Amino acid sequence: MSDDTPARRGASAPTSVGAGPAAVRSSAAEIDAFVAAARDTAPDPNRARLIFALDATMSRQPTWDRAASLQAEMFAEAGRIAGLDVQLVYFRGHDECRASRFVPDAARLARLMEGIDCRGGRTQIGKVLRHAARTAREGRVAALVYVGDAMEESVDDLAAAAGDLGVLGTPVFLFREGSDRAAARAFEEIARLSRGAHLAFSEGSAAELGALLRAVAAYAAGGLGALQALAGRDAGARALIGAMRR
Repeated sequence: MSDDTPARRGASAPTSVGAGPAAVRSSAAEIDAFVAAARDTAPDPNRARLIFALDATMSRQPTWDRAASLQAEMFAEAGRIAGLDVQLVYFRGHDECRASRFVPDAARLARLMEGIDCRGGRTQIGKVLRHAARTAREGRVAALVYVGDAMEESVDDLAAAAGDLGVLGTPVFLFREGSDRAAARAFEEIARLSRGAHLAFSEGSAAELGALLRAVAAYAAGGLGALQALAGRDAGARALIGAMRR
């Protein structure tokens, strides 16, 4: 990582997720800082936890920038209900997949996202799903959000990981940009097996993605009742409910 990393800006550096021998790994100092921060900030059982995962391969830069500007809306909506702790997970490059610690406010998540640039590479959705399952076994994760446009992995492997999340009670909400048919089929199966939802959003539609992220935050923080309450004033919530009922 360059000197312009979140760790040097005062935010906890993301750590590697399920990395193989050839993965880009955090430095010893970054790992020590992460462990210390995690120890000092034990999960609050009264706050919901959500994992916000994004494809950070090269094709994703425009959507990454949009998501970085919209993630504050997740916190704002959840704050109206009960609050939300969010963990950022992303993959990019050759076998690089990283996770931050859970953070309780939009500004800190924004600082993490500002220090990350998109790089070429293949998708690593399986790592994201398996990481979410490990995290959910340690303490409840109300939802996993995934934003991406492609899928280059074994659908059977992804389905198995999605099924684990369904058993753990962590639905996956997948928001797909573009028209990749393989991604559409895989995302639909992941959503079905995890009891989540798969929705496409229009290229360049920041408002549409923002509405969907608000809807998931409401669900994560307050359950289906909160999502139904939001649906009275928010098209994104209505779309999410419709997708969950398929």
